[in-house]
Amino acid sequence: MISPYLAGISIYPIKSLDGIAVPHAKILASGALAQDREFALFDAQGRFVNGKRHAKVHLLRSSLDTESRILCLRIQGTDQVSWFHLDKERTALEAWLSDYFGFQIKFLHNSITGFPDDTNAPGPTVISTGTIEEVTSWFPRLSVDEMRSRLRTNLEIGGVPPFWEDRLFAQAGDYVQFQIGSVLFEGSNPCQRCVVPTRNSTTAETYPNFQKIFIANRQASLPSWVEASRFNHFYRLAINTCVPTSEVGKILHLGDLVKIIS
Repeated sequence: MISPYLAGISIYPIKSLDGIAVPHAKILASGALAQDREFALFDAQGRFVNGKRHAKVHLLRSSLDTESRILCLRIQGTDQVSWFHLDKERTALEAWLSDYFGFQIKFLHNSITGFPDDTNAPGPTVISTGTIEEVTSWFPRLSVDEMRSRLRTNLEIGGVPPFWEDRLFAQAGDYVQFQIGSVLFEGSNPCQRCVVPTRNSTTAETYPNFQKIFIANRQASLPSWVEASRFNHFYRLAINTCVPTSEVGKILHLGDLVKIIS
């Protein structure tokens, strides 16, 4: 019998843009993973420029060398590549992004907490490989890698059946403690999904009736032992987490064993 283990770690250095698979990750003081959603795009009103509001985000290909701080940007379907140093060429970068989106863009940085989706549970999101595979089976046109790209979770657990991660939350106000390697986590709630998973991660094409298909299958496959009170609707998948301050600076590694504490 295979024990649950950490099968994947993904960080998204720029919120809403392309992710990076990494072999290890450090826990920040906020509970987030180092370099995850460390940068973000904002409009002139201070609102996030993300896939929820702007489908054009999906057409931006990005890669960031975190050591040299060089960002590469390319528009999907073109060969033209633009390079920017995040510190020395911030003005040029913002001008390029503003031209692409058609309105003023500010490119901001927060290395302390990053820009988490859930500020009440800012730790890494957790899902199992089995869940990604099962959800992919609901959509015949999609691949497992494409579903993984749409869901944009941080930590992927192997060696467990689909929806195993639904064990990692309890009634509202309570937490389920679990450990990955030496790092203690507190499972908070099932993550409410947005419009992003309905779209192709690189072309922004919408999958017909995605949300309707997802909700019907999620409800039908919900484990009997799950804390059903946390599902005011069934467009929820993956788990949001908190991380105690005692865990700051600890390192997660691929292959770390996972166990539920309480």
